[in-house]
Amino acid sequence: MSDRAGTGPILGIETSCDETAAAVVAADRRILSSVVLSQLDEHRLYGGVVPEIAARAHLDHLDAVIAEAMREAGLGFGELAAVAATGGPGLIGGVLVGATTAKAIALVHGLPFLGINHLEGHALTARLTDGVEYPYLLLLVSGGHCQLLTVEGAGRYRRLGTTIDDAAGEAFDKTAKLLGLGYPGGPAVERAAESGDPARFDLPRPMLGRPGCDFSFSGLKTAVRRRVEELGDGLDDRARADLAAGFQAAVAASLVDRSGRAIAMFEESHGAGRAFVVAGGVAANRTLRAALSGLAARHGMAFIAPPLALCTDNAAMIAWAGQERLALGAVDGLDFRPRPRWPLDPNAAPSTGAGAVKA
Repeated sequence: MSDRAGTGPILGIETSCDETAAAVVAADRRILSSVVLSQLDEHRLYGGVVPEIAARAHLDHLDAVIAEAMREAGLGFGELAAVAATGGPGLIGGVLVGATTAKAIALVHGLPFLGINHLEGHALTARLTDGVEYPYLLLLVSGGHCQLLTVEGAGRYRRLGTTIDDAAGEAFDKTAKLLGLGYPGGPAVERAAESGDPARFDLPRPMLGRPGCDFSFSGLKTAVRRRVEELGDGLDDRARADLAAGFQAAVAASLVDRSGRAIAMFEESHGAGRAFVVAGGVAANRTLRAALSGLAARHGMAFIAPPLALCTDNAAMIAWAGQERLALGAVDGLDFRPRPRWPLDPNAAPSTGAGAVKA
């Protein structure tokens, strides 16, 4: 099996949260298929993801999603080089469904199995879409994680900063709930902000000007809650739009400030002119992209953000991370243990906030 390492297509499986996804990606970066089945309708009633419902939905639909991905790719399992599945971090019930299914496919067809860190999938997506060279600076922003990392190679990450409380995506979701904008929160806040005045409400810019590269968003979320309480019955559509715009502007200012400090640290170690990559679900926000793109331009860095469809959870990123790891010979045994928490940089100091991951 080792003679096929890095030379053939890999089936990727992603089940870490509320998308059931499968994809086939070739070693030359071609995405041969990518199928994503959203569970939004199952969770909308509850205003957030219910882990038990998510796990059962993965169990119900994963086989069909994999079959569709293989049909779109026009391949049989015997033509694969390996099978890769998210092994964490994530909701452990869903992670178990995906990893166990991948192990079964690998066992039956005599293929290598790779347990992939979900965050590494996001981290390496820019290499799949744009062929970005190592090293590069990464801002990883999602519902559960907000980190700045130096990416030096597959499996080689150095964390420069992380959130000390809420992640940016979590703050978007909570703000959407406070404003009555519905679920999922990130896209809802962005839509409302399009017609809003970001200057109407004086909202804090968390950690602005502070030393280091860590983030904080709980105070901003609390400020939004207080404005909502002060408005009372005056929280009309105009106020919702203005609060959404003000919140979004505050997040953008925080991300730009923290990322600017990380760029300085990165350039001390790796020199100027490298790439600044933004990945994760929150990277789909156009306002944040524009602000971060401007920051990169001011520092003479190439700004790379994956296509919107590859910012949110998908299996193409898992298959590509599998390609990178397989090329290094980093194959996992069938005794691989999925985990709900899994740091990209296990040597980083522990954090108490969202995205604080333990081995």
